Amino acid sequence: MRIPRIYHPEPLKTNMTISLGDDATNHVGRVLRMTAGQKLELFDGSNQTFDAEITEATKKNVYVRIVDSRIDDRESPLDLHLGQVMSRGEKMEFTIQKSVELGVNIITPLLSERCGVRLEGERLAKKLQQWQKIAIAACEQCGRNRIPEVRPVQTLEDWCAEDDGAFKVNLHPRATESINTLPTELKKVRLLIGPEGGLSADEIAMTANYQFTDILLGPRVLRTETTALTAITALQVRLGDLG
Repeated sequence: MRIPRIYHPEPLKTNMTISLGDDATNHVGRVLRMTAGQKLELFDGSNQTFDAEITEATKKNVYVRIVDSRIDDRESPLDLHLGQVMSRGEKMEFTIQKSVELGVNIITPLLSERCGVRLEGERLAKKLQQWQKIAIAACEQCGRNRIPEVRPVQTLEDWCAEDDGAFKVNLHPRATESINTLPTELKKVRLLIGPEGGLSADEIAMTANYQFTDILLGPRVLRTETTALTAITALQVRLGDLG
């Protein structure tokens, strides 16, 4: 059996013994039914991996001892921040999961004029927690040892107005530039993906005011979740670590 990878939210070091968190305990103790003496691989977001051995496993608690550690850097040289206008149901979850696998560093859910999702208060807080858990699970699966941040929801204009030194990219069907024409020395990119109905004319004009570069992906109209993953892949091929 492949050694399971488990995220632990607190700093780890060799020779310490820890109790796994509730979600990890449920997965290891109840789902996988692992027992004392079996191996785990842990990571704590520090870009290290930790070899661990289960010392005690019950349905309520799993204790493990950290045996060894090593740096395991699988991060792309491209610092990529995805601004995704929220899509309905599983589409947003799919986008978050796959964008993490493709190397995105930050994901910000956005509200726009044509956004079909309206979440507030407790429902929104629970959804953000769920999205962050999806990002963690994607790291456990794909081997990343840093956890991308799922930020709180922002309005489209507030996100576009932020200036963190990144090159800003917006997809537009009438753009004259493509990802293949971007300068190869770019190391930090903000990628804006609109809603299923697209950005309004006013919103597109607004992105231009905040120095977004319009990019054309190709001749076909893609669904919002397809657009995000296609653009991320193309950026990683051009500027990151896919080839």
